[in-house]
Amino acid sequence: MRNIDVPKATLHRYPVYLKALRRLQKNGVERVMSKELANLVDIEPTTIRRDFSFLGNLGKQGYGYDVNKLIDIFNAQLGVNFDEKIILVGAGNLGRALLNYNKWDHVVGEIACAFDADPEKCGREMFGVEVYSMNELEEKIPEGCRIAILTISHNVQETVDRLVGCGIKGIVDFTHEHFKVPKGVVIKVVDVVSSIQELVFQTNSLDEVTKKQ
Repeated sequence: MRNIDVPKATLHRYPVYLKALRRLQKNGVERVMSKELANLVDIEPTTIRRDFSFLGNLGKQGYGYDVNKLIDIFNAQLGVNFDEKIILVGAGNLGRALLNYNKWDHVVGEIACAFDADPEKCGREMFGVEVYSMNELEEKIPEGCRIAILTISHNVQETVDRLVGCGIKGIVDFTHEHFKVPKGVVIKVVDVVSSIQELVFQTNSLDEVTKKQ
């Protein structure tokens, strides 16, 4: 991406745009106006144009945006790759739910394989995804794999160190455990409990405002 600060809210909207653009591409649409895209993603056209401006001069007034070009720009500059090979570490209840979902709807890649410490889970497929033993991590991790989803509850730091040693650059963390990574490795913490707590707080705040009106 160009060397400018992109607002966090804009970054959060980019996957929404890309999802819609991939659907348009799949349906044979070659060009789209900001107003048409706005109807698909429920975001104001002015916001879309402003968000896209961070990626360069992408469209012309009255001409719209080239769908294929936009997708290429997202892929190249934002590092979004539909063929991204993702691994899952931990095939327990949460891991199985993620494997069952494993669709990602035209935004990123797919879970290519999973790893688990339980011998009963290893050597078989779950929802079409092969599950390997943690002892096979270095051997079975897909070539060029950069992203790992972590859902384990034991030996977290040791596992993270092994993942980094295998070339993992991004970790989606469901562990609720503190661990360290070297510079150049990104962690995205997914904390459902905190999200629910935040939602409850916001809901209560809205209730208070309603009562005062």
